[in-house]
Amino acid sequence: MSKVEDFLTQDEEIAVVEAIRTAERNTSGEIRVHLEAHSKIDAFDRATEVFDFLHMNNTKLSNGVLLYIAVEDRTLVIMGDKGINDVVPPNFWESTKDAIIDRFKNGDMKQGLVDGIIKAGEQLKVHFPYKKKDTNELPDDISVG
Repeated sequence: MSKVEDFLTQDEEIAVVEAIRTAERNTSGEIRVHLEAHSKIDAFDRATEVFDFLHMNNTKLSNGVLLYIAVEDRTLVIMGDKGINDVVPPNFWESTKDAIIDRFKNGDMKQGLVDGIIKAGEQLKVHFPYKKKDTNELPDDISVG
């Protein structure tokens, strides 16, 4: 098994997907998680590629958020779309990133992702609150590359 396959158990994956669904009940923002073993290029550049590949820039309000993790590299990038970046300060994702990394350092990958996803949803809610006619524009599953 690769480190990506070992990163989360099946039950932990279910908990992460449920955290995405919970977070998205409070915001029109769309949250995705992408795991891969290693990035052959700069992690931010790779997250940008994944963001595009997952069509995260196709949301109506440009409010998609990607949590990109290169497992073997121990790298995390949180990337928001233009609609988010236009209304939030430059360090907007730092507290979310810190919450995730604190749990990761203790070996609790699932809870790190769950905490980060819930925090991201709370932060997005301020600028992109959920409205009755909001639709889920992107899948909630974890993508693996």
